[in-house]
Amino acid sequence: MRRLTRQVFVGPVGIGSDHPVSIQSMTTTDTRDAEATVAQIQALASAGCEIIRLAVPDMEAAEKLPEIIRRSSIPVVADIHFDHRLALKSIEAGAAKIRLNPGNIGSIDRVREVVSLARERHIPIRIGVNGGSLEKELLEKYGGVTPEAIVESAKRHLDILDTLNFENVIVALKSSDIQTTIRAYELLSGQTDAPFHIGLTESGTVFKGSIRSSIAIGHLLLGGMGDTLRVSLTGDPLNEIKVAREILSAVGLRKGGIRLISCPTCGRCQIDLEKIADEVERRIEGLDKDITLAIMGCAVNGPGEAREADLGIAGGKGEALIFKKGVILKKAKEEDLVELLLEEIRRL
Repeated sequence: MRRLTRQVFVGPVGIGSDHPVSIQSMTTTDTRDAEATVAQIQALASAGCEIIRLAVPDMEAAEKLPEIIRRSSIPVVADIHFDHRLALKSIEAGAAKIRLNPGNIGSIDRVREVVSLARERHIPIRIGVNGGSLEKELLEKYGGVTPEAIVESAKRHLDILDTLNFENVIVALKSSDIQTTIRAYELLSGQTDAPFHIGLTESGTVFKGSIRSSIAIGHLLLGGMGDTLRVSLTGDPLNEIKVAREILSAVGLRKGGIRLISCPTCGRCQIDLEKIADEVERRIEGLDKDITLAIMGCAVNGPGEAREADLGIAGGKGEALIFKKGVILKKAKEEDLVELLLEEIRRL
């Protein structure tokens, strides 16, 4: 059962238990380069990104926000650290959300100023606590980065906003350690009804980071926690969107897009299944069809798996049978398989 939360809106995107879990990413461009930033945002949006966050390190970057926001097809979040003036400038520019830890921007008067403008513009603040940037006294108190330390840090920031009667809040509790991250969300889940932004920070490269992020995010989602997510990977952020979509599909929280299953192959396989599966995966990317496709290497598991799928193949010697809903459509030579399978996909 999904954790019940208050409802928050980032532009038109609803965040909370009444809404689907949304996918976020962060640009890797220099925000001061508006052209490159907008191009990356649009590429990410086309891939399925629904909310985009930009680093706003200085006033020059903040001054580019109006143009970027005007040209973006998805809500833009300003990532702010320490300088409340950047938060004010970003809100005035039209940011749909601010990522800001209120305890890190100085006096309560500065926090009140930011909160007042955010309330006036009806935009949320996302508190983001990372294990790598915990307060020194909390590290000393708990003997390092622990779930308890992360949660106490988050509650400090939440308490500041509560004092100012500001409830338009989203919370993220991230560590690069899977178990620490999961436990932190579990600890806080019963202490606030604020929506959770989930993910594993600094998870690594596309290969290792995808695995580690899938474990952490998948565990949280299956436990009912998580209202928006980011898969943090080193490199092209387009990979973050692909992995995020696959995680949501795998845990049953999102339909759309083709689910591809393929066997690991063995000595019975007499076609180049790896090459076929890789080519099919590449060719179906971006096709918005809610179907399951099975690519199987032999007749032992092939027909059964293909029968459960909308479409599938079961390999033979240099050839394969193409199934549709368990019914054999045709036999095809290995070299013709991909094109014939794509034809059937388009017909569905």
